[in-house]
Amino acid sequence: MGKNILILSGSPRKGATTDSLVGAFIEGARSAGNTVTNVRVAGLKIGGCLGCNHCFEDESQCVQKDDMAQIIDKLKESDALVFASPIYFFGLTAQIKLAIDRTYALLREGTPVKRAALLLTCGADSPDVTEPAIAMFRAMANYQQWAEAGVVVAHGLHKPDDLKGRPELEQARQLGVNI
Repeated sequence: MGKNILILSGSPRKGATTDSLVGAFIEGARSAGNTVTNVRVAGLKIGGCLGCNHCFEDESQCVQKDDMAQIIDKLKESDALVFASPIYFFGLTAQIKLAIDRTYALLREGTPVKRAALLLTCGADSPDVTEPAIAMFRAMANYQQWAEAGVVVAHGLHKPDDLKGRPELEQARQLGVNI
C-alpha cells in the first residue's frame, strides 16, 4: 500500500524551478503507488502564528480562521511530508515559513507523519547559501521525530528552464519513488 504524501510548496512563482523539482518528485512518488497532494502555500491566505496557545486548549484548533485549516487536516492524514522552496536570503520563503510555524497547533496531538524530505532551488552557486535552510529542516525533523527521507538541492538557477536536463530532476524523481 502506498503512502499518503503532502507537499508544502513555498514558491510564489508558478511554473518556476521549484515547481519543476516538485513535478519530478510527484512523478516518482505516483509511479511507486503513492498518493500525493501538492499544496502551493504561496497562493493561500495564512496568517502568522500568534503564540496564543488556543490550539493547546481547544483540540488543536487554531483561533485564526484562514486557509491553514485545510493544511492541518491534510497533515492529519499524511504519512510523509515534503517541503519545497526556493531560497530567499539564506532561508525558506516567508510563505512556507508561515505554514511551518502554524503546525505548532499539532504539537500536542501529533500527526501520522513518519518521514520528511526537502526540495530546494537556489540562484546562487555556493552550497553555503542553502545550509541554513537545510539545518532548519533537519532540526525540525529531529524534533518532530520524522525520519529524513532526503534533501535535493539545485543551485545556480535563474530562469524557469535552467533546471531542464539537470541531475537534480532525477534525484527528486528517485526521492519520490523511495520516500
